[in-house]
Amino acid sequence: MNEIKKVLLINTHLTYPNWSEGKLNAAFLQAAKDFFTSKLIQVLETKVEDGYIPEEEVEKHMEADIVILQTPVNWFGAPCIYKKYVDEVFNSGLNSQKFLTGDGRTRTDPMRQYGSGGKMQGKKFMICATWNAPEEAFGNPTQELLQGKNTSDLFLNITSNYRFCGCEIITGYNCFDIFKNENIAKDFEHYSTHLNRVFLDK
Repeated sequence: MNEIKKVLLINTHLTYPNWSEGKLNAAFLQAAKDFFTSKLIQVLETKVEDGYIPEEEVEKHMEADIVILQTPVNWFGAPCIYKKYVDEVFNSGLNSQKFLTGDGRTRTDPMRQYGSGGKMQGKKFMICATWNAPEEAFGNPTQELLQGKNTSDLFLNITSNYRFCGCEIITGYNCFDIFKNENIAKDFEHYSTHLNRVFLDK
């Protein structure tokens, strides 16, 4: 990618009144928006909970050089509304052949690998997630629950969709232990540093 012109920010928070209102994820999305705007990069936005038109989401993806999913982690995955979003948007992108043309395999070329039919090469995808889990729960085989798995392992079902369509997967950003963490302000500070490092540093 030579020059970043547009970024698509997708907020997939699902509101649970009086419990999970979405303020933290909205704040991270705003931080990303402010960062890219300050670099004169156009920002496209989708708040899944507010509704969307699949064909329009396909066009947003096609316009964007970068797609960032902003998500809380509910039961070790994105909220249920995001799976619906993926099913509808990616099916539309398959039907129009804008995201991909099949799975890449052909009867005339059996050596082509499954997942090589994407048409979104040159685009980048990243997840920014908020977790109740503490950071030390990940990447540590002595932790009984996750047994050494890291956040990218848990998000494989999400990142695989974008890789399947040809996107490059960028190292994600995580805000851990959100109910007990007293350093969330630092997480915001470090976020802009992360965005600059993974997208703009040459």
